[in-house]
Amino acid sequence: MILIGQYDSPFVRRVAVAMRLYGMAYEHRPWSVFGDADKILPFNPLTRVPTLVADDGEALIESSAILDWLDEQAGPDRALIAAAGPERRQALKLCALATGLADKAVSLVYERAIHQRGTPVWVERCRSQIAGVLDTLEADRAGRAGPWWFGPRIGHADIAVGCVLRFLGEAHPEVFDPARWPTLAAHGQACEALPDFQAVVQPFAVTPPKTDR
Repeated sequence: MILIGQYDSPFVRRVAVAMRLYGMAYEHRPWSVFGDADKILPFNPLTRVPTLVADDGEALIESSAILDWLDEQAGPDRALIAAAGPERRQALKLCALATGLADKAVSLVYERAIHQRGTPVWVERCRSQIAGVLDTLEADRAGRAGPWWFGPRIGHADIAVGCVLRFLGEAHPEVFDPARWPTLAAHGQACEALPDFQAVVQPFAVTPPKTDR
C-alpha cells in the first residue's frame, strides 16, 4: 500500500498511526498538496491528503473512509473502534469533533499563511469553534477513568484527538491552553509517548503554493 501525504497533517498522521497499530506495511510518499499537487492528481482529483493506494491500485480518499476500509482489513476483533452500538456512535462523534477542529485549525493556517490576511470575524469564529470543541472533548475525556477513551485499549477517537492536539499546538500554540484543558493535555502526552506516534511525526511547516514568475 502507498500512503500519500505529510505527517504534519493530522489527517495523514491518524491513518499512519492506525496502520502501524494494525501492523500494516506501507510505502510513504510525503507529498505536499501545494508543492506536489501534480503528483497527487493522478490518484485523487481533489489533490487532497491522505490518499491511500491499495495493493490492487484502488485509491481511497478522506481519512475516515480510509480508516473504515482498514478496519475491515483488520477484522472486527482487532478493529480500533466498536463494531456497533452506543460505543461506536460515541467514538465516531469524537472523531468527527476532532477532525472538525482540525479543519478549523487548517482554515486559520490558510488565512494567515496562504491568504496572508487575518479577517477578524472569520478568525474569531474559527477560534470560538475550536475552543467549544476542546471544552466538549475535555469534559468527555475527564469523565472516563480508563487509560484510553473507551477502556484499556487505544482506539480511533484517541488517535484522532492526539493527532489534532499536536497539530494545534504547533500551528497555533497561542490557542491551546493546557491549564484550561488539562485532561486533553495529558491525553496528548500519552499519545506522543507511544512508539507508533513517535515513528510518524513531522514538525509542522507551511509549503506555499507554487506561483508563476
